[in-house]
Amino acid sequence: MDVTDVHHSYRQHAVLRGIDLRLRPGTLAGIVGENGAGKSTLLKILAGELRPDRGSVRHSGRFGYCPQSVVLDDSFTVRQHLDLFKSAFGLANLRRAEEVMETLAFTEYLDQRAGLLSGGSRQKLNLTLALMHDPDVLLLDEPYQGFDWETYLRFWELAERLRDAGHSVLVISHLAYDIDRLDLLWRLENGRLERQERRTEAVAV
Repeated sequence: MDVTDVHHSYRQHAVLRGIDLRLRPGTLAGIVGENGAGKSTLLKILAGELRPDRGSVRHSGRFGYCPQSVVLDDSFTVRQHLDLFKSAFGLANLRRAEEVMETLAFTEYLDQRAGLLSGGSRQKLNLTLALMHDPDVLLLDEPYQGFDWETYLRFWELAERLRDAGHSVLVISHLAYDIDRLDLLWRLENGRLERQERRTEAVAV
């Protein structure tokens, strides 16, 4: 993923003031910043949900997007969500979804309606849907919101496994949890990214 000179404003308020970053395959990266710094705006632009006022975002390969606000139909069961997204992605089977659910200890909820799930379980489903088509780049906005400690550790296990398999994972959060797990860390402040390199596999410019 290559991001060049991205700007975005809401009316007269400039939120992003020239964002540049490069995320190479096999990278686990994070962006942190205060509430209101523009993190979710940036992620929506990276995912193609929002058009920047200026600048460009280029993806190579498939990408998955896990927004902070869970987008689920409360009347559907977990299984029905998986079947719906299987059709949308044109998948032959649910093998990848089953692997993610096993890692997150979520398989027992297949026939539970989404509206009856706890906040943490809804987030597990949200993450499964973002990963079930095996994306090359995964964009995550506060992905462990509502997770208990065990699930939080399972999330990082999953993220590191994806990185080691050559995928790129970008985690956006307002707090810099477990930064030693990251290859790269950026801070979004005053509409710009400040970089702190964790490893050399990825480069931001």
